Amino acid sequence: MRITRVAAATAVCAALVLPAVTATAANAAVPGSVAVSASCRKADPYEVHGTSAVIIRSKASSKSTAVGVLYRSHKFTVHKKTKTGSWVYITDKKSGVTGWVSGTYVYRTVYMCLD
Repeated sequence: MRITRVAAATAVCAALVLPAVTATAANAAVPGSVAVSASCRKADPYEVHGTSAVIIRSKASSKSTAVGVLYRSHKFTVHKKTKTGSWVYITDKKSGVTGWVSGTYVYRTVYMCLD
């Protein structure tokens, strides 16, 4: 009985997702249908998302010493990331503190422009 429910749920999900995937692929296959203008090529600074503040640490580890706090409103510079992107080495422009923050909460705003 349980296997039947799982199979039915999977079939319903597939039926809902397949048209969306097919439509996206079909639209992407049309050459020249999407143009990116120069105004869409923005390189926004990184921002803190999903929380009001992130702890700045001395090393790329949640067990390392806290050296400061990076608030959502602060501007900061990203110097480098770990290979997996799970930690980001930053300098908080407001406080001058340099250290590592979790990459889970720090990322760039991504734009998608269609003309």
